[in-house]
Amino acid sequence: MGSRTRTALAGLVASLAVSALVYHYTDWFVFFIALPFVPLLFRDDETEPAVRECPDCGFSTRNSDYDYCPRDGARLVER
Repeated sequence: MGSRTRTALAGLVASLAVSALVYHYTDWFVFFIALPFVPLLFRDDETEPAVRECPDCGFSTRNSDYDYCPRDGARLVER
């Protein structure tokens, strides 16, 4: 488990605890405090493509549609 996932889980647990305490003392439901952390739990960091760079001009991209540099036509290499 990555550090981002652990941080998101800790934030989610803390947020749910705060929501439970607020609900217990005020009878006001504040589950929305936990919602900002939900997208972080399902983010997959492993699928991000590698940066590829032009050896001549320094153009770089993560877009897999580019095999060659749009500036000078040199083949992109992985950094």
